[in-house]
Amino acid sequence: MLFGLLLETNARLSRSLGLELEAQCELPLAWFEVLLQLRKSPDGRLKMAQVADAIVHSTGGTTRLIDRLEEAGLVQRQLCPSDRRAIHVAITDLGNQKLDEALSVHLEYLQETLVSRLSTQERVALTALLTKLNAPR
Repeated sequence: MLFGLLLETNARLSRSLGLELEAQCELPLAWFEVLLQLRKSPDGRLKMAQVADAIVHSTGGTTRLIDRLEEAGLVQRQLCPSDRRAIHVAITDLGNQKLDEALSVHLEYLQETLVSRLSTQERVALTALLTKLNAPR
């Protein structure tokens, strides 16, 4: 039952956030996730495999996703200076602007769906439990 609730909650939250991002920013949730991971990286770029791992996607699915983001001008591929076989994905200035827009929608969404419905103590407890479940064994 617990696992079912986790899956259902994730699906509902992801779907509703995705709809908000699409409606207000014309940005699919998967694109938001990639841009967010790139922004969080130390130099605004990650290797393709790191992107796939961070967003929990297959490498083939990530390649197609990056193709679409690159066509939109939100990311660019770069050769890795230390490994000629590796490709980096870097967020562009336009990608950073779009992410800023989406983050304001995201924060408003979090306020409505989490902050207004869970107490501070409940959010802290939920964060600790989910962190524990996400930790490697």
